[in-house]
Amino acid sequence: MLHRLPGPDRPADALAALGVLPERIYVDHGLTGTNRERPGLREALAACRAGDTLVVTKLDRLARSLPDARAIADELTARSVRLSLGGPVYDPTHAVGRLLFNVLAMVAEFEADLIRLRTREGMKVAKAKGHLHSKQPKLNRRQEAHLVSLLHGGEYSTAEAAELFGVARSTVHRAIERDRSRARADARVVATAS
Repeated sequence: MLHRLPGPDRPADALAALGVLPERIYVDHGLTGTNRERPGLREALAACRAGDTLVVTKLDRLARSLPDARAIADELTARSVRLSLGGPVYDPTHAVGRLLFNVLAMVAEFEADLIRLRTREGMKVAKAKGHLHSKQPKLNRRQEAHLVSLLHGGEYSTAEAAELFGVARSTVHRAIERDRSRARADARVVATAS
């Protein structure tokens, strides 16, 4: 039996009750079910052999969209792997089994959509109340201007400037791009003023 957990917080006794061996547990840390590219899921699916049963506690732990759930179920069926949803085994060859699976997948997708909607609404309310602040820049304008002047002067490479200012190279590249954008905007203003 195989089992994929959403994270390390699932109780071990629930897994034992489902008959899952500890070495057959696959976990995705910090990843959502909306992304099919999950290492734990990929490993669990790869470990499945004909006659095995992939055990998931709930369908929304396997997939959060109906098309993705169907694709995973079809892949398992083609490989003669059974799918257990929190105990009962899904039978894709039976019409009622397919119906129940599709209904469960639609509910899981609906639930995920509601969570995303509530999250966006909560963020709007928090922002309106002043509780949600955007990420502060690593460098203020003066520091950024100094960094760009050092790079334009040829005194430092991008990596050296990043180390000197205690930022990542990507931050240096963004500072250079912002400087270029400002220069282009200034050139347009001068051209239209002439």
